[in-house]
Amino acid sequence: MPTTPTAEPAVAGDGARGGRPLVVVESPAKAKTIAGFLGKDFVVESSIGHIRDLPRNAADVPAAMKGEPWARLGVDVDNDFKPLYIVSPEKKQQVAKLKALLKNASELYLATDEDREGESIAWHLLEVLNPRVPVRRMVFHEITRKAIQEAVANSRDLDRRLVDAQETRRILDRLYGYEVSPVLWKKVMPKLSAGRVQSVATRVLVERERARMRFRTAGYWDLDGTFAGPRADDGGVTTFAATLVSVDGRRVATGKDFGEDGALKSSTAVALDERTARSLAESLAGAEFAVRTVEEKPFKRSPYPPFMTSTLQQEAGRKLRFSAQRAMQIAQRLYENGYITYMRTDSTTLSETALTAARSQARSLYGDAYVPAQPRQYVKKVKNAQEAHEAIRPAGDTFRTPEQVSRELGSDELRLYELIWKRTVASQMSDATGQSMQVRLGARSADGQDAEFAASGKVITFPGFLRAYVEGADDPDAELEDREVRLPPLAQGDALSVDGIEPKGHVTQPPARFTEASLVKTLEEMGVGRPSTYASIIGTIQDRGYVWKKGTALVPSFIAFAVIGLLERHFEKLVDYGFTASLEDDLDEIANGRGDAIDYLQRFYFGDGISGLKAMVSEHLGEIDAREVNSIVVGQDADGVDLVVRVGRYGPYLQRGEDRASVPEDLAPDELTVEKVLDLLSAPSGDRALGAEPGTGFQVVAKAGRYGPYVTTVVPEGTKAEARTASLFKDMSLDTIDLDTALKLLTLPRVLGSDPADGAEIIASNGRYGPYIKKGTDFRSIDNEDQLFTITLDEAVAIYAQPKQRRGQRAAAAPLRELGNDPVSDKPIVVKEGRFGPYVTDGETNASLRKEDSVEQITTERAAELIAERRERGPSKPKKAARKAPAKKAAAKKTAAKKAPAKRTAAKKAAS
Repeated sequence: MPTTPTAEPAVAGDGARGGRPLVVVESPAKAKTIAGFLGKDFVVESSIGHIRDLPRNAADVPAAMKGEPWARLGVDVDNDFKPLYIVSPEKKQQVAKLKALLKNASELYLATDEDREGESIAWHLLEVLNPRVPVRRMVFHEITRKAIQEAVANSRDLDRRLVDAQETRRILDRLYGYEVSPVLWKKVMPKLSAGRVQSVATRVLVERERARMRFRTAGYWDLDGTFAGPRADDGGVTTFAATLVSVDGRRVATGKDFGEDGALKSSTAVALDERTARSLAESLAGAEFAVRTVEEKPFKRSPYPPFMTSTLQQEAGRKLRFSAQRAMQIAQRLYENGYITYMRTDSTTLSETALTAARSQARSLYGDAYVPAQPRQYVKKVKNAQEAHEAIRPAGDTFRTPEQVSRELGSDELRLYELIWKRTVASQMSDATGQSMQVRLGARSADGQDAEFAASGKVITFPGFLRAYVEGADDPDAELEDREVRLPPLAQGDALSVDGIEPKGHVTQPPARFTEASLVKTLEEMGVGRPSTYASIIGTIQDRGYVWKKGTALVPSFIAFAVIGLLERHFEKLVDYGFTASLEDDLDEIANGRGDAIDYLQRFYFGDGISGLKAMVSEHLGEIDAREVNSIVVGQDADGVDLVVRVGRYGPYLQRGEDRASVPEDLAPDELTVEKVLDLLSAPSGDRALGAEPGTGFQVVAKAGRYGPYVTTVVPEGTKAEARTASLFKDMSLDTIDLDTALKLLTLPRVLGSDPADGAEIIASNGRYGPYIKKGTDFRSIDNEDQLFTITLDEAVAIYAQPKQRRGQRAAAAPLRELGNDPVSDKPIVVKEGRFGPYVTDGETNASLRKEDSVEQITTERAAELIAERRERGPSKPKKAARKAPAKKAAAKKTAAKKAPAKRTAAKKAAS
């Protein structure tokens, strides 16, 4: 483990005298905002995130270390878990820039974020820059002029405990991932990963899907009645709805009375079938109903606390339909540009300044009656709470309303800012009060049965905080808490007339799948991981293919079933919820100075020789049956033969004896019933065996695929060779293609050679959108598919020598990347290069990539979000033609433009 130096000022070097302080932050946006507040007396520069980390792969390991047995892990487990940190190749230039700036600096301010990760980044900067000037740790929870100036005036030393806790977490996660992931590669499929929190999050989703797979629906009936009471003096409502709740004193069963097997689990309830319900409705048609009981009582609802990281992610998901990752990216931008306080926090506390600002704004907007006499203090007991930051709120001593910032913010930023602003102001408002009413009414039917109905009402007498904010729900059909249900004035004994009684049938519903919001809430309640990491965790399990989205629901894949099945059977401790939560407790003990990092890592990795991670992996690897862990039994056919989903090297497939069939990509595990499996197995596959490939002997098969017909080699299980596939040309048919043509297609993509000018390799390939050639990330369309076999290197070089053509001048360029289908249009999304930069499109709607998005890393989910946002804005309005300026004004502008460079040069000189 690293020893964290204290940040005591060092002796300033001679070159530093007379220089300006250097302030280092993580992001360029943050640096720009802070530089504006500090002015020319400071130099503010960004580290652009983490500057160093453990090696990502073997290529990152320094040559001198490659022979070390522990280099694969990047952690010397036999030497007090000493980590091997390297400066990321892409950060070397920035580190060099920081070192150059430091040579002329009078002192160094490490102004990274105030949480554990920020403390760790500051420590890494200190280690790499090795300053010979005074060093100060500068922390702030909002980027406003006042906060930044106070942070400069009240700097502190680096917190060694926070650094140790964060570095221990990093090493722990590395040991977990690098020891367990190779087991998945060998026993399930390549390119999978295991992680301390990601595996547990995946298990939560898999367990919910298993419950849905076990679930059997049950039908039940009740009666909905419409009744009329006495007319109110004010002419208010007289009719109201009520639902049957008991027959002859026995409670009528509802959905919660049935088990997952569809059987009634309550002995005190009676389940009505359709015949019984209709018969009872008919016999009650002429019955004399009367009110039996009326219970009225006041109710009071208090406002919700201000946002912390997890509740912001949940509410942004419910109300704005943002993914957790998207919510955090937008919040990061709002923070860095000075609109909100720090967005990674587990605190619901507001500072005195914030309390005053919120109360003042609530009073000015809604009046004195809406603000209580005393400020509201919230103490949120969060398991494994992050360091004691303030809640997420609008920045500053006074809050800017959404209207005041509407012209400064983009659509997403404004919507999230408004959500935070509303929640903060509402948290300091008065309670909502009202009256609730519970009514029981009944009658005896014509055949002598006693039927009792129930109705409930709610009237809000004072809305309080509901004027400003109503919390959403994971269930989009759930009623909001400000919705009133009014009943007529009723008293015990009042006679009621019947407007109608209607039998209603219902079926029980399986447990709902998790959304991102509900998964975040569950993980937080379990004490697993930290809210600040949930967004990246959810992104990771989707990128790994463990989870996909169906609307807003998170659906685990059969690959996830295989991975979790293996971990539960052979590494049960590592995916145990209690054990994972206890790891957070241990890390907190280190952060609090009550735990020792090295002792903790020794226990986790080595244990007592039996229970440690290393022993677990060594002991279980040989006993894991790959075929067993990759087989999920769905049921049996009429002959008792198992119907099995197997996860193969190339994805899941169905098997019954020797019969096989593919599993459709968009089929959720709980939808794979016995009937569905039999249908898929009996459906004609359309596959045609064309013959054996010379040399390998592998069978070549023509198939109908999701994106059209293709040919592929069939690689036997246990063979290390990779199957090769190629799409059929447009003029080819599955019915007529022969082996020779298939073998020719399988030579694609075809390497043409290297461009003599720059040495870059050029290949010819066929894509979903037509034939193209590719050099690095530069794609160029070619005229027809036959050219793929005939185009020469010289011809390709000649194409690249020409300027890249725009749309309309020739065939559209091949896409930069192909993603999945858009959830709305169900059409494939691609990344393309446009006139104004890269964009994503589903063929109907185009959306430009944002600054934080990259062509290489953008996910299908993120692309779909960009398209959805663009779709909501509607078609672009045509721009009006600019009016030509008079000649004199144009000349004046030209003269002014000539003078501008001199001004900029002078300003630059004054600042140096």
